[in-house]
Amino acid sequence: MTRNQIHVKGLRFWGHHGCMEEEAVIGQEYRVDVILWVNLSASAISDDLGQTIDYCDVHRIVQREMAVRSKLVEQVCGRIVSALRAELPMAEAVEVQLAKFQPPIGGDCDHIAVVMQG
Repeated sequence: MTRNQIHVKGLRFWGHHGCMEEEAVIGQEYRVDVILWVNLSASAISDDLGQTIDYCDVHRIVQREMAVRSKLVEQVCGRIVSALRAELPMAEAVEVQLAKFQPPIGGDCDHIAVVMQG
């Protein structure tokens, strides 16, 4: 696997994920961070967007998957990983971190996060 990476960090979405009915109705903010392992040799020389991964494509894929309601953020994160791998063939590997703010855990918590690779 190449050592080159593209980071797309801090993508923010409003989603309705969670096991509780209130989460489905009210929704809340989520943050997604993506790391893609990509061979950047050609694009570094050519200055050609066609030889790398377009950040807009990353955003579009993540946005689409975040719009599909799930009870578990693990499922959402897994869908994002699978979609990025399927739709961005230049990505040799991906890592996605999905953070959920205000988790209903009955105590003070900044956020929870799930990290998955594929």
